[in-house]
Amino acid sequence: MTESEAMIEKLTFNSQGLIPVIVQDEHSRQVLMMAYMNREALELTLQSGYMVFWSRSRQSLWQKGETSGNVQRLVALYVDCDADCLLALVEPAGPACHTGNVSCFYRPLG
Repeated sequence: MTESEAMIEKLTFNSQGLIPVIVQDEHSRQVLMMAYMNREALELTLQSGYMVFWSRSRQSLWQKGETSGNVQRLVALYVDCDADCLLALVEPAGPACHTGNVSCFYRPLG
């Protein structure tokens, strides 16, 4: 078993088999988006070096940027202290948000 496989075994996926992933720009450190991965998406991300997520609305895998071209190249992946959330440092090839904004977090609350 590889080190990555051993680490995946220690992760806590929720009852739907998902784990949240916070995606952050490696250079600017801006939080770009939050999405979910299932085990297969995580394995595909580690194999390909590009972010792959699980779409809860479509109930299918999707590689970030597969239609827009705004892919996110994985630079590093971290696990939080409870092993129930991931932080992905990426090199984005364009905006993260489907609205065209650099980050999905562009609207202040209040």
